[in-house]
Amino acid sequence: MADLAGRELDAAGITGPTLRTAYLRCRALHARHGRTYFLATRLLAPAQRPAVHALYGFARYADEIVDALDDARPAAEKLAALDALEPALLAALHGTPALDPVLRAVAHTARRYELDPALFRAFLAAMRLDTHVTDYPTFEALAGYMHGSAAVIGLQMLPVLGTVGERADAEPSAAALGIAFQLTNFLRDVGEDLRRGRIYLPQDSLRQHGVDRERLQRGVVDGPIRRLLADEIARTRELYRSAEQGIRLLDPTSRPCVQ
Repeated sequence: MADLAGRELDAAGITGPTLRTAYLRCRALHARHGRTYFLATRLLAPAQRPAVHALYGFARYADEIVDALDDARPAAEKLAALDALEPALLAALHGTPALDPVLRAVAHTARRYELDPALFRAFLAAMRLDTHVTDYPTFEALAGYMHGSAAVIGLQMLPVLGTVGERADAEPSAAALGIAFQLTNFLRDVGEDLRRGRIYLPQDSLRQHGVDRERLQRGVVDGPIRRLLADEIARTRELYRSAEQGIRLLDPTSRPCVQ
């Protein structure tokens, strides 16, 4: 596996031991925490993979500040950590050498692919919401959160994946796919999110099916909860169908991975 990682870095033209070590750190985070996505990167060209690892590694790095289940720090401390992370990242994006290996790798990727710093700011803004927002009244409100937590990840990925035409034409599908992935995670992780004090299923959907936080916390999947989840799954599948239309706009070498 180490030889494969080295070949990927060689293919991407990533030289210098410090930078290579930084990318390997991100690759390890991806392999450990994003196993499905990590496996999918094997369908990309080796030269593309380190950038994907860097983007995932940074997202995981920031997410762990907020969501590590074994982290008992109060919300204010987590918010302060995110507030400190943003200027460090922005400085690295503008060429200041980063001490943290994850920031070093993601900044190198962002400069190489000319990623808009606003995408990273939007992501960190969503992470800040997770320090104090525990539910969302409507899907529209949830979508505002998911723009930063998920849609921007799809937009960051586009330059790495490549497109056959104007990148802007593929951006709506890339954003939709990021949100569809996020909703899938929400549906899978209802119990885990409850342990963190959060519900990512829209409150108006819960009320429509006669479900509340207490009912979810019982951990019994009864009829109302099944109907609630069925509706949310249908919404998510519609987003996947919308996103699928954009696969033909990607560079042919990237299509199997995204599919």
